[in-house]
Amino acid sequence: MEAGRSGDTPPPAGSSGRWTMTRTLRSERAGFSKLCRGLAHAWWQEASPVSKGAGPGALMGLGPRSPHKAGRRFPAGGKRGRGAKGSGRPPPGRRRQPCPPPDGRSEPAQDALPHLSPEALGYFRRALSALKEAPETGEERELMVHNVLKEVEAQALALATNRTGSEMLQELLGFSPLKPLCRVWAALRSNLRFVACHRCGVHVLQSALLQLPRLLGTPAEEEEEEEEDGDRKDGSLETLEELVLGLAAEVCDDFFFYCGDTHGTFVVRTLLQVLGGTLLESERARHRGSHSPEAQRAPTRDCKPTDFEVPETFLNCLRDLSSCFLKDIAVFITDKISSFCLQVGLQVLHRKLPQLCAHLCNAVIGYLSSRNSSADGSPLLLFLRDQTSSRLLEQVLLVSDPPRLQSLFEDHFQGQLQTLAAHPIANFPLQRFLDAVTTPELLSPMFKELSPALEAVLAQGHPGVIVALVGACRRVGTHQAQVLQLLLEAFHCAEPSSRQVSCVPLFATLMAYEVYYGLMEDEGAVPAEHQVEMATARALGEVTVLGSLLLQHLLHFSTPDLILRSLGALTGPQLLSLAQSPAGSHVLDTVLSSPSVTRKQRRRVLKTLKGQYVALACSRHGSRVLDAIWSGAALGARKEIAAELGERNEELLRDPFGHHVARNVALTTFLKRRKAWEQQQGAVAKRRRALNSILED
Repeated sequence: MEAGRSGDTPPPAGSSGRWTMTRTLRSERAGFSKLCRGLAHAWWQEASPVSKGAGPGALMGLGPRSPHKAGRRFPAGGKRGRGAKGSGRPPPGRRRQPCPPPDGRSEPAQDALPHLSPEALGYFRRALSALKEAPETGEERELMVHNVLKEVEAQALALATNRTGSEMLQELLGFSPLKPLCRVWAALRSNLRFVACHRCGVHVLQSALLQLPRLLGTPAEEEEEEEEDGDRKDGSLETLEELVLGLAAEVCDDFFFYCGDTHGTFVVRTLLQVLGGTLLESERARHRGSHSPEAQRAPTRDCKPTDFEVPETFLNCLRDLSSCFLKDIAVFITDKISSFCLQVGLQVLHRKLPQLCAHLCNAVIGYLSSRNSSADGSPLLLFLRDQTSSRLLEQVLLVSDPPRLQSLFEDHFQGQLQTLAAHPIANFPLQRFLDAVTTPELLSPMFKELSPALEAVLAQGHPGVIVALVGACRRVGTHQAQVLQLLLEAFHCAEPSSRQVSCVPLFATLMAYEVYYGLMEDEGAVPAEHQVEMATARALGEVTVLGSLLLQHLLHFSTPDLILRSLGALTGPQLLSLAQSPAGSHVLDTVLSSPSVTRKQRRRVLKTLKGQYVALACSRHGSRVLDAIWSGAALGARKEIAAELGERNEELLRDPFGHHVARNVALTTFLKRRKAWEQQQGAVAKRRRALNSILED
């Protein structure tokens, strides 16, 4: 029998109370409550890996760790698109050498670190599984959480620095109430520097910090009537606010080290967000990415911050940390790892302390402008072509106000836009600049400078610049007809005018007319007329993400008639392919949601899908499009859709996506009780009209 699984095994010496119940049952609690506690207590005793006579050291398995050398640094995550091989980005910047702790404390010796035994790992794995299966509320669950986290407190360092243990500890912290989390944090505090710079421990600290939106402001639990042996003394347990401020003070004392450390930088970035009461979606995705594949798919451009209330002491501490950037701004501009901290700091300050954010932006621009001038203009142009500083400048542009953007354009960018658009790195800051434009006074000179080079920029493989320019025209509301005409010319479908009806597949695939249809035309020859038979016979090409974004912007123009006419010219299979495409499905979403598209135009486009509803319903992305069509359809259109789906009801019910559509349409009711279905749908339509009238008012 496995050690420690016997029900009559006594607790180990020196650890009395670890398996006893932590609260004295109040006299008014019912006998049933006592029974529940007793059963839960017995279960944890049986599940414990502690064997007879084994002390805490045996449970933690003190001994040599795996042969990882102390102080070893691992490179940051995999390269992203711009930093991939062949992108023109230079290799990563310098690495920092570890420096001793500022207060003279020594790091824990590698051989002295606690090591988790397989039995302990098995115990925590079973405990985590039991917590996931337990009811979300209840007295028994509270006792289970308390007992598990009490064991975590005793082995916090061993768990945090073990790869598997770190992953389990991160999940356990998500279950933790306020006080157990504070105790685990306090247990790690004596080795805070080591944990923060450990490849596994850093994620535990991040997880602890990310619990603040849930726990900050939680009223403290009633004091326990009986404290366990060796537990906290009165007043010795710090509050969550004090622990966060203590971590911030430690980071502030050696700010350059933590920002420049491969792992410590993550703690600084998460700490900046917590102090500012703003969690950035892009940073949360990176944290999840340490263990989950979806973070690799999360676009870092789509940043959706989540705000929460923080005490004034946090904002004061944020000011102190932010002032550390100014002590040596050059480090945070030129060092690849440290630069990420300043980028996150700018995003947080932009939302919470905009004046301090503007001060940092001025410091960055001032430093870069003071460097040696380049041969072709402002010294800033050199940094726009650099891998590290260009990323920082992107963030500076995104958080700058319109007057600052106007000044930057006039002092540094004017006359250089075409050169920047052609550069493999500098085109990205130019895209962010266009994303930040909100005034016609700034857009007009930028449009005038870029418009002659649209086709050249596309040929160089930088369509993101074109998409950003079209997005700026949509947002500001100017130059829309001009940019559409320039796009038609760039994709070789402006003349003859019969070619214009083919613009949607060309824009979606980012291919010129001759390339898309495989034509061989001599340079200078008169372009041939558009052949409808050729266009209908060709299957829709692969829709690109940037092509989809381009079409979405164009559909939000004040007059999207040409795009809608081109969509209406697609055949049923071609429009089906667009709806089934991961990127193309968003084009149809925009057709359904854009205020520039009238109901009549919408019906004209969607009628082509008649006869394709079953194939649409049985597709991952197409089923979502069909749900959106159904939500906005009138009763007559709903009858047509339901009738077509009902002819192949069995096929829909067997399909993993189709059966959801059948349930949403109430297909069984439609087939068996038509009159009841019509009454139900009529009531839904009536409620929708009432809601729309309220929203319009």
